Amino acid sequence: MNFLKGSKLYSVLTGTCPVCQEESMYKDPNPYHISRIFDMHTRCSNCGTRYKMEPSFFFGAMYVSYAVGIAFATAAFVISYWLLELSLLISFFAIVITLVIFLPIIVRWSRNIWVNFFFTFDPKKTKN
Repeated sequence: MNFLKGSKLYSVLTGTCPVCQEESMYKDPNPYHISRIFDMHTRCSNCGTRYKMEPSFFFGAMYVSYAVGIAFATAAFVISYWLLELSLLISFFAIVITLVIFLPIIVRWSRNIWVNFFFTFDPKKTKN
């Protein structure tokens, strides 16, 4: 995924600092460790970027989470109903199961997208 380095997409997908893209923003990079899903570093150890600019900063990620969840649900519906030609009831269950399974990813990606609205990549702050 290094070919994307320097783009916001790289930071969103990898959960790295949006400014230098050198360090993970999360203390535990595995989103499926549910008890630590929200544990983030306060600052980037490489460039010093402070991730949480104000109290309740990541409440805005809830709005992003809604959109990301809709994207996952739509993909589950298209795959189950249109491609696999399952019934509407089975497609509904496929959507619910998809959202439950991907909930930790949706939460992390939503936070990553939200923080990337406010920061821009700076190549001068990278280690290389």
